[in-house]
Amino acid sequence: MSAIEAASLRGTQPLPVSERCDRCGAVAKVRAVLSNGGELLFCGQHARAHEARLRQAAVTLESVGATRS
Repeated sequence: MSAIEAASLRGTQPLPVSERCDRCGAVAKVRAVLSNGGELLFCGQHARAHEARLRQAAVTLESVGATRS
C-alpha cells in the first residue's frame, strides 16, 4: 500500500465517476487539497508518479475512490 493509499480518509467523500484526473482524464482516485483552498484530482497512476511533488505542494492527499452515480 502506497503512502497515498494509506492517507487518512476521515471526513472524505468518494468522488463521483464524473470527476476526472487533471492530468489525463481517467477516473480520479486521489484528491490533493492545496494550501490556497484549491484542489487537484489524479488517477492512481499519476498520483503515484507525482506523489513526492504533490506532498510538497499539498496540505493533504486523500485517497477517494470513485462511486457510480
